[in-house]
Amino acid sequence: MDFYKGNFAVFALLNAGLAFREYRQVETRQEKDDESEPEAEGKAVLLSKFKWNFIPIYLLVNGADWLQGPYIYPLYKDEKGLAEEVVAVLFMTGFLAGAVSASFTGNLADRYGRRLACLAFCVIYSLSCLTLLTDDISILFIGRMLGGVSTTLMYSVFESWMVTEFNKQFPDEPGSTLSSIFSIMTTLNSVIAILAGVIAEWVTDFTGTEKAPFMTAVACLMLAFAAINSHWTENFGDKSEQSSVLDIEGNGAAPKSTLRLFIEDKRLLALGVTASIFEGSMYIFIFFKFPALKLSHKLSGETEDLPFGLIFAILMCSMMLGSLLYKYLMTHYSHITPTRILVVTLSVAAASFFIPVLWRDERVTMWCFCVFEICCGVYFPLMAYQKGKIVEDGVRANVYGLMRIPLNVFVVLVLSTTKEGVRHRDLVFTSCSALLLAAVAVNGTLL
Repeated sequence: MDFYKGNFAVFALLNAGLAFREYRQVETRQEKDDESEPEAEGKAVLLSKFKWNFIPIYLLVNGADWLQGPYIYPLYKDEKGLAEEVVAVLFMTGFLAGAVSASFTGNLADRYGRRLACLAFCVIYSLSCLTLLTDDISILFIGRMLGGVSTTLMYSVFESWMVTEFNKQFPDEPGSTLSSIFSIMTTLNSVIAILAGVIAEWVTDFTGTEKAPFMTAVACLMLAFAAINSHWTENFGDKSEQSSVLDIEGNGAAPKSTLRLFIEDKRLLALGVTASIFEGSMYIFIFFKFPALKLSHKLSGETEDLPFGLIFAILMCSMMLGSLLYKYLMTHYSHITPTRILVVTLSVAAASFFIPVLWRDERVTMWCFCVFEICCGVYFPLMAYQKGKIVEDGVRANVYGLMRIPLNVFVVLVLSTTKEGVRHRDLVFTSCSALLLAAVAVNGTLL
């Protein structure tokens, strides 16, 4: 297993080098700003306070999510003894619940408050975890539905609250500052993912049950609930801009439907298509990556088991490297437009899906998966910045939620047709590659 240990060492060193370089350059820029503009120091203090008010809570809720990832399937399959078909239906139930809830949760968050929606997320996701304490199949299905709703909230309301609050507190701050915050979020989230994997394994070994990571997640969510309740102020969407999914414009007074916003704004449509394809492909990658690696490992003649924990750490290091590369590009090559970076990222991601289909080599497959995770590290802060710039604050949570409807439907359709065997997996990877190239064409045309 020297191959995997060597890869982990290389990625860890690359991340450490880039992070240290970025830290030194940020210090240098701050010293110059403080010398040239006395007011810059005060603004930097306020910006630092803003980050400390949001990022630790953001990492807590993401940590709660990462704690569950490695053990949700084994808990259903091994500890509870559920059949493969039942586990698949449970997973699809979660994605369907996410698709349905995406049609209204964002609008409710805009209307009644993003802070309130974040608090609701903490409660709903905790309840989802607690349902795993029982073996009652009906309660397990309820838990998956609550999990689907929680995922929709997590990927829409927290970011909506942060961007709206940033625009309110720092209206004259350049877009690069918000872009930098998103990059920091993605980088630290990768670190949290690695730590969560280690902690999840430790609490499982210590307690002897795979339910332990989920109870640990509940503790994280309760801490996040208390911090949000104490430190965050409420922000809302613009009441004049709020609308449900299917509202229509009438007599010049009623608001436009959110769907019409996608149709009339080509940039928003391009972002919606891109998010559905890339993030849908990412969820499919999560489902199929280990079977693909196991096949390549078997064909190489190896008899030892794959080090899945180490592989997960390598992939998360790759994602962290991608976020650091994105920050470096935005800082030092500001003439490169976000659209160009997005197009290149989608193209490289398409290649990383297709090459393992053509070349069944364990090393090549692993490196392609690392490249895809690097693309994820670039994509998430880039897409967050694009959405922050294009979507209006008044309908932000609603739009973010609606973007997850086709994503969830896409994943459900793929998982519902899942079959054993290499041929089906190759078809899925090839289809994802083709769709990512289609997203390239959409962005080249509409953005």
